[in-house]
Amino acid sequence: MKSTGIVRGIDNLGRIVLPKELRTSMKLETDSKLEIFVEGDQIILKKYRAAGSCDFCGEVDPNAVQFAGYCICSECRKKIGAL
Repeated sequence: MKSTGIVRGIDNLGRIVLPKELRTSMKLETDSKLEIFVEGDQIILKKYRAAGSCDFCGEVDPNAVQFAGYCICSECRKKIGAL
């Protein structure tokens, strides 16, 4: 795990503000979802992606395929094929 050196407090409603630089580099928009995991005394936040969602557009496609470690939907496969 890589340390950012950033320390943030928790407000009275239990919220933590993620720094803008981190949100930008992780491509976290205001509607992004995060999964919360607990491992020992660590709280781990992970970008949420529904199972079968495309790594390029995020759409869930029952016909998505796995290729070279990426999940690719039908529409993105067509766009990639047209390149």
